[in-house]
Formats: sequence, structure tokens, C-alpha cells
Amino acid sequence: MPRKPAQSEEESENEKIVHLTSNQPNKEEIKGLSHMLAAVLEYISDEEVEEIDFEYILDHTEGLRKWWEQYQENNRKKIEEEIKNSLSELSFEELQKIREQIKEK
Repeated sequence: MPRKPAQSEEESENEKIVHLTSNQPNKEEIKGLSHMLAAVLEYISDEEVEEIDFEYILDHTEGLRKWWEQYQENNRKKIEEEIKNSLSELSFEELQKIREQIKEK
């Protein structure tokens, strides 16, 4: 059976570079994030603001609420994956306790 030709190290490195750059955020996304960060920093550095209102920041910073919701959803998936991966390490009794906690909800 014919073998697939082996890739040189240079070809492999080029593939890695292409793959990594495709995941980088675009300039518009960076510009938007910079704008949101500046707005939040301006708010929290205002000496007249005595108590930081998280909801106010989300409501009055364009795009921040949407970004925050996406961030939370991505973090949720990470947490779910960590839980799934750790289940095999738990004892049967621990699994039963978790099952009961889930049923209570």
C-alpha cells in the first residue's frame, strides 16, 4: 500500500502558524473590546461614583452585556467539561449525592 509522503518540519510549522492566526480576534473585535474597557475604567475611576453598579455598567457600555453573556456561556461549557472529566474519579456514594442534588432542582 503506498505511503503518504512525510511532511517536512517547515511544512508542519507553516500549518501551525496558519491555524493559530485564524483564531486571532479581528481588528474590529479588538477595537470594540478596547472601547468597552475604556468605558468601564472611566466609570470605576469616577470619584463621584461611591458604589460600583454592575448592572449600570452592563446597560451603559455598548456591547458589554452581549460579550458578558457569551463569556459566561463559554465558561459554563468549560465547567461542564471539567465536571464530566472528574466524575470517573468519584466514589459511588459521591455520585449518588450529586444525583440527589440534581433531582432536587
